[in-house]
Amino acid sequence: MTERTPGRADDGAPERTPDRSPAAPDRTDAAGRPVTADPRDAAGPDTVGVRHGMFGVRGSGDTSGFGGLVRPTVLPRSTPPPYGDDDEVVRALTAALRRRGGASFAEAVEKVVVHCGQLTLHVAREHLPAVALALRDDPDLRFEMSLGASGVHYPDATARELHVVYPLQSITHNRRVMLETWAPDADPHVPTLTRVYPTTDWHERETYDFFGVIFDGHPSLTRIEMPDDWEGHPQRKDYPLGGIAVQYKGATIPPPDQRRAYS
Repeated sequence: MTERTPGRADDGAPERTPDRSPAAPDRTDAAGRPVTADPRDAAGPDTVGVRHGMFGVRGSGDTSGFGGLVRPTVLPRSTPPPYGDDDEVVRALTAALRRRGGASFAEAVEKVVVHCGQLTLHVAREHLPAVALALRDDPDLRFEMSLGASGVHYPDATARELHVVYPLQSITHNRRVMLETWAPDADPHVPTLTRVYPTTDWHERETYDFFGVIFDGHPSLTRIEMPDDWEGHPQRKDYPLGGIAVQYKGATIPPPDQRRAYS
């Protein structure tokens, strides 16, 4: 028995290795077309800011243990196809938007993200109602239920600081999908989905109250938690944690670093 030389075939010729160059298509998209590796995968997620500490308190002693915490704020990049079980959702939505004659899937959806098994469609705000309507009404999709509307504030994400996320549920097909859209601080307007999913009424009011997102076309966009004359939106990252110049039955809430003295 002869010893085999690594890197050589039995006849002595160099072994041929499969082509692993980035240009070699090793995946297919939702339509079955071969695609190449997405160069953005190697770049990792988008970093939109850096978080210092845990609670945002400045100029006082650290009693939480998290004062030295430094973490980047990152947003996931687009997931290249295939999307596994979610390929069918993307394919059906692409076909439904084409039949409706409005914006195409590529025009309406900026990116598709699959994270921890959850499909999220990042939709341009002007196309949000059309995408939601297609998801609700198409027989192959049937996302009949909206489970809410949640706001997110990324103060360092230039031109898209405010995000709104809608989780949708298909009872017919036992699936879930997330719709995410965004708006800049300078123009915090997003079309309402109350005409597609009436249950988002109060959820959008809460997002407006806490984050300042204005839902165009909402039937009654008023505060739902804070008093009507309250200034500002308390769940934004740039909102002060204490020392609010509002009295509750004669008592003023001081800033956190003025409530107690630490040695």
